[in-house]
Amino acid sequence: MSKFVSFIILIFLVLSNQLYTYAEENQPLEIKSEAAVLLDSETGAVLYNKNGEERLFPASLTKIATAIYAIENGNIEDVVTVSARAVNEEGTRVYLEEGEKVLLKQLIQGMLINSGNDAAVAIAEHIDGSVEKFAENINKYLINEIGVRNSHFTNPNGLFNEQHYTTALDLALITNYAKKNPLFSEIFGTKELNWSGESWQTTLLTHHRLLKGEIPFEGITGGKTGFVNESKHTLATTAENENIKLTAIVLKADTNKVTYNDTENLIEYGLKSFQHRVIKQNETFTVNEKEYYPKKDTIVTEHINGSEQNITNQGMLEVVNDGQVTQSIPLVVKEPKNLPVEVEKPLSNEQSSINILYGIIVFAFAGLFLGVRKRIAKRQ
Repeated sequence: MSKFVSFIILIFLVLSNQLYTYAEENQPLEIKSEAAVLLDSETGAVLYNKNGEERLFPASLTKIATAIYAIENGNIEDVVTVSARAVNEEGTRVYLEEGEKVLLKQLIQGMLINSGNDAAVAIAEHIDGSVEKFAENINKYLINEIGVRNSHFTNPNGLFNEQHYTTALDLALITNYAKKNPLFSEIFGTKELNWSGESWQTTLLTHHRLLKGEIPFEGITGGKTGFVNESKHTLATTAENENIKLTAIVLKADTNKVTYNDTENLIEYGLKSFQHRVIKQNETFTVNEKEYYPKKDTIVTEHINGSEQNITNQGMLEVVNDGQVTQSIPLVVKEPKNLPVEVEKPLSNEQSSINILYGIIVFAFAGLFLGVRKRIAKRQ
């Protein structure tokens, strides 16, 4: 074989390998759950979206909303008296006793870590007096404080109700919002907790297999599981590395295994593919001869290989990753620093002559008027 032919074959192999690697990196994710969303926890950039706005049943992921609502609207040091209704709630529980007195913080821990439905009802009744009033108030809270638009809750724990629904995108927004609260973040990331109740002395272990370490995966910072027959399997997970923090939601998976496989794929994609960049306040963008700038230094989420940036006619900066707009940032029109000052033009010779003549005429009439008045005064 000649050296030339060998060289051609070598080049072909190198190029083939590069093309194969590029194709592997840019393959769409194979997500089997009915709906899935991956968000940047800090910027809110949507990094992956499959049926993210489809209304589905959340099951126990509801408790993420209940927890942050209780933290922000209650006093975590309050002592809660457990009702008969809470004790008799069906499903997973922390085995509360009627009349038992428990700190609100402990109930939130039991609800998030062990998914206690009884604890969730006790929380709702303590904050709002009843489950029904709680449902009314938390729906207002979700709209007014978090800004979700496709969720409606009828209870604090996610037990099935036709009118109890949300979306993967809404749940991701709720989780992002909640994670900004230090107490929520601490409880959401707790792997185990000593539990001391009237009828149950135990160590609570998170049900989330990635958080617990049962499935080895680096960077997991929090999680919540969910299941009822109508919702199938649901999972909420947060993760981070030195470049980015992520929130992953998967809904309506046929099996528990699918939720974890999908979540691993989402988080691995996010951690490996994205990073932050800061757009400085003094950075300007031009469209239609107008200059725009951000109101303040702004973090954007971009692909590690770079992202496209488009400026709309309305002055929105769009960050585009993998062909999708993942983030939209409002910009401000930059006003010119030195506005033109109007300068009076010097009068022409003709205009000057007219003005002088006008002045003489006015002066003459004034003198005539004064003379007439004097004559009249003498006659009198």
